[in-house]
Amino acid sequence: MSRSHSGKRGHLTTDESTDLLYVSARESHLFPTVRIQTGNSHGTGCTLSSAIAAGLAKGLPVFDAISAAKTYLTGALEAGATYKIGHGHGPVHHFFNVWR
Repeated sequence: MSRSHSGKRGHLTTDESTDLLYVSARESHLFPTVRIQTGNSHGTGCTLSSAIAAGLAKGLPVFDAISAAKTYLTGALEAGATYKIGHGHGPVHHFFNVWR
């Protein structure tokens, strides 16, 4: 992996995007979702972590907060997949669930 991609998996070409929650040496959880093929993926890491934090702030258990955040991010990627904004990687559509 190149230096600019270290630690991230968003540049893979698989059909699935799986995140891992490492709890302990004996417990971990996988969170697979369908991979959305789009050039508009700028901010996915920050969006996912913010959505997880928001779920935790609302009192959701960790597992549920991550599941909800993954669902939100997938929706944001799907909704903005075809937008053409500027040059390079465009942003995800953060307001897909409130803008019609």
